[in-house]
Amino acid sequence: MTTYRIDLAYDGSGFHGYARQPRVRTVQAELEDALFKLTGEVETSVAGRTDKGVHARAQVVSFELDQDLDCDRVMRSLNRQLAPEIGVTAVRPAPTGFNARFSARARAYTYLILNRAAPDPFLAATSWHYETPLDVETMNRGLAHLIGEHDFAAFCRQSGDRSTVRRLESAAWSESADGLLALDVSASSFCHQMVRSLVALSVEIGRGRVAPEAVSKILESKDRQQAKGAAPAHGLTLVAVSYE
Repeated sequence: MTTYRIDLAYDGSGFHGYARQPRVRTVQAELEDALFKLTGEVETSVAGRTDKGVHARAQVVSFELDQDLDCDRVMRSLNRQLAPEIGVTAVRPAPTGFNARFSARARAYTYLILNRAAPDPFLAATSWHYETPLDVETMNRGLAHLIGEHDFAAFCRQSGDRSTVRRLESAAWSESADGLLALDVSASSFCHQMVRSLVALSVEIGRGRVAPEAVSKILESKDRQQAKGAAPAHGLTLVAVSYE
């Protein structure tokens, strides 16, 4: 049995998220259907199950197969079948025991906000157009209270009795030309809608509706209603997955 790793990117606009679901179009279904034509039935594991509309520049998938693959041929075939919405950047054997999800040590996301009056049609699919001016420095002061290991229940959509304790390694906004703001965040893992909730609260801080000092109390409350909801999905992109 050989373990294989696939690195891929995708525009999530036309998909109901990564994970396979009945009667809707998903990245996993498209990828596994394409793999089936080449290898027979396979069961894949993924580094991050992105939500509907979320994009990826550096997603990682793994699977095991009781045959040797011509990885270059598989990569070419997958791209012929999946382009242009999905692009496979690498197919290669992985170490024994490698699993895209459970072997991952960290994941990094970027969220983009176009913070200006005029929209940009070339950024519309990958950024949230938000016209009200935002104070990036104040937003970063608020996020500083969240760095480290905490119970992020106030920022996570509940999923059964799963733990919402996470270690947030970094979270910071930056601003580039023409009003494009970028939140770069990394953690060992994120709970459901956590990054989008951090963005929504950041926006409330940036426009002066929530004081940066209030973030600690919101975190301690573990109350989902205190964190101001979740930002639109299409501004979020998985940008890196780290392995040992």
